[in-house]
Amino acid sequence: MSSGKPLTISIVTPSYGQLDWLKLCAASIADQEGVTVEHIIQDAHTGPELEEWVRQNTSARLYVERDDGMYDAINRGLRRAKGDICAYLNCDEQYLPGTLRRVQDYFEQHPDIDVLFGDSIIVDPSLMPLAYRRVILPRRSHILLRPMGVLTCATFFRRKLVDDGALFDPNWKITGDKAWLLAMFDRGYRMGVLQEALAVFALTGANLSQQQRVLEERLRWEKSVSPWLRLAKPLIRARHILEKWVHGAYKVRWVHSAWYTRSSLSVRRAFEVANLDWRWPSIAPGMIL
Repeated sequence: MSSGKPLTISIVTPSYGQLDWLKLCAASIADQEGVTVEHIIQDAHTGPELEEWVRQNTSARLYVERDDGMYDAINRGLRRAKGDICAYLNCDEQYLPGTLRRVQDYFEQHPDIDVLFGDSIIVDPSLMPLAYRRVILPRRSHILLRPMGVLTCATFFRRKLVDDGALFDPNWKITGDKAWLLAMFDRGYRMGVLQEALAVFALTGANLSQQQRVLEERLRWEKSVSPWLRLAKPLIRARHILEKWVHGAYKVRWVHSAWYTRSSLSVRRAFEVANLDWRWPSIAPGMIL
């Protein structure tokens, strides 16, 4: 960068009634080394226990106010963010060791990239690893027709998107990530991928993508897609599968990393898995690709 100063990072966490998970999420942000990071927690009046824990145990900036759902909470936090790079991390997600430094380095080395996607590790409610999800550069047509091939826990973007008003649409309560990513294509922002594991995504059984009303929003979304494009769905899916195969997304992977668990709140627990599969776990049906 022309100023010569390292980029700073702001992370927004929308919160409501998830203190046990928030403790793990906050710890994974607080121990990031080699980077200046700001953590903003947008809580929708969980209660005094959460507020007291955050203020006594973290350096996060806590805002307690009613919101119109998760995406409205994220927008509120992003408007308050001061970092050069922004992201949001849900309570049931964590960053892996060194993630934010790698993200900082990537953006400093690629000044033309506005949005960055990384790999993710899927874990079960007890934080045991289930799958490794390799990211590939998304395509607009695939986003329109299929579940997202990228996870927001490993998505980062420049501050200029917030300044441009490229925020999340709160009218979407569950599929707002897809709507946001589609808007990034329409606005012409440049995207890149960092094919390294950056985050942990926990399938808790209470994720928004696992709620019954996701079907309602999915139908609403499908109605907005051109019938002509829907006819091309098999071809678009086939191209996506081929691209994932070319980029090694279907390889069984050796994973050696560490994250926080309920029994290990003060230090990351090391995990080593020699044959971690790529398939989305069956407890979240319909989201394989």
